[in-house]
Amino acid sequence: MNIPVLRLKARTYNHSKNLTGNMAQRYVRVESQGGQLHYGLLQLDRSVRVLDAPPWLKGQITDEELSPNSYHLLAPCAPSKVVAVGKNYAGHAAEMGSAPPQEPLLFLKPSTSIIATHTSILYPHQSKRVDYEGELAVIIGERCSDCPLEEAQSKIWGYTIANDVTARDLQKQDAQWTRAKGFDTFCPLGPWIVRELSPGARLQTFINDNPNPVQSASLDEMVFKPDLLVAYISQVMTLLPGDVILTGTPKGIGPMQVGHHVRVEIEGIGSLENTVEARHPASEDAQTHQGV
Repeated sequence: MNIPVLRLKARTYNHSKNLTGNMAQRYVRVESQGGQLHYGLLQLDRSVRVLDAPPWLKGQITDEELSPNSYHLLAPCAPSKVVAVGKNYAGHAAEMGSAPPQEPLLFLKPSTSIIATHTSILYPHQSKRVDYEGELAVIIGERCSDCPLEEAQSKIWGYTIANDVTARDLQKQDAQWTRAKGFDTFCPLGPWIVRELSPGARLQTFINDNPNPVQSASLDEMVFKPDLLVAYISQVMTLLPGDVILTGTPKGIGPMQVGHHVRVEIEGIGSLENTVEARHPASEDAQTHQGV
């Protein structure tokens, strides 16, 4: 079956290009100093207005507010699954030695691979090459099964940033991608969710302090746009509120080394930043779940 290449429908853009100033609402998930988990709205002064439920479950603002130094920022959602899409930019497909697929190429990343911004990607001893892959992540707002294309955009609740970290040597070695894509800490996600995004927003990935991005592309360069991906995936598996779809990475993938600092930016959202550390079995449990 051939899937038509469709463009992401433009939605109202709230001019949220910078991390300061007049911004679109930023929905966060945090842990208070008392160990309580909250969803909330991040304010310009970095305080958080707490919601009584996840926002895609119609959470409402409460009277509770967390001061800027009284919480720890987590990944912005806790999905039942992360559905990822391979080779969804023509340039990336070419650098992987193939043409773009005729249908979306799907794989799963476990929820245990998710970490927050400013936490560490752990470099596993099984791999000799671990790559960054900056991506737009889509957050599902309501249960979605066999969704028609014309309804798919309404199932998207918001957008955030992801890094589809990949053990490239293991991906080439194995017959499938589960191990290469599924290590703990291999799905940095965040820092927050925005409701609206320009279809022409630019995605860029930076390594360390180099001002020149290693990846730079407009989101409208995707082969299969987010609404089509939602419709297509929903014909395979039911998508639940809070589930995440990773929409693919543009060309420019490359290896990370222990000690590297990786920053993925998307205009209208912000930046997702993580440092790479060696994975040590004695400490991996404590580190792995930090920021999930």
